[in-house]
Amino acid sequence: MSRAAQQLSLLDWAPPSPVARYEDGAVRSQTLAGRVCRAVATTLRECGSDRETVAGRMSAFLGAPIGVNALNAYASEARLDRMISLARFVALIAATRDRRLLEMVAEPFGWAVIDRKYLPLIELTQVRAKRRQLADHQRRLERAMKGDR
Repeated sequence: MSRAAQQLSLLDWAPPSPVARYEDGAVRSQTLAGRVCRAVATTLRECGSDRETVAGRMSAFLGAPIGVNALNAYASEARLDRMISLARFVALIAATRDRRLLEMVAEPFGWAVIDRKYLPLIELTQVRAKRRQLADHQRRLERAMKGDR
């Protein structure tokens, strides 16, 4: 590969998003219950495992049996009488490793679900911002002291 082609491919690179979210419209519904159902259905469809396997993983996580019929009900907007419980929602996340489920819950509050490996970088950014704020405050105080002389 030529140097120019290598340079171009580096310029085309974009970092992966630190936040996993459903594609626009994938979980759109007029109600929260409908959004949850659509998120469960999307996760089950895209997780790479069949529903029997997911149900088995959820059962193992909870130590209680969960059947495929229950998953089908959780994924159906026609069965809003069978909303997934919080414990089973957590088990679904554990079984599928799909962070988009958590992001769907966090996003309306202005929060984001990120991998813990990014926490030191976030804290460092906060420390730098605070240091700039303190430096600005120090300069204002020093100017005020010079004005008093």
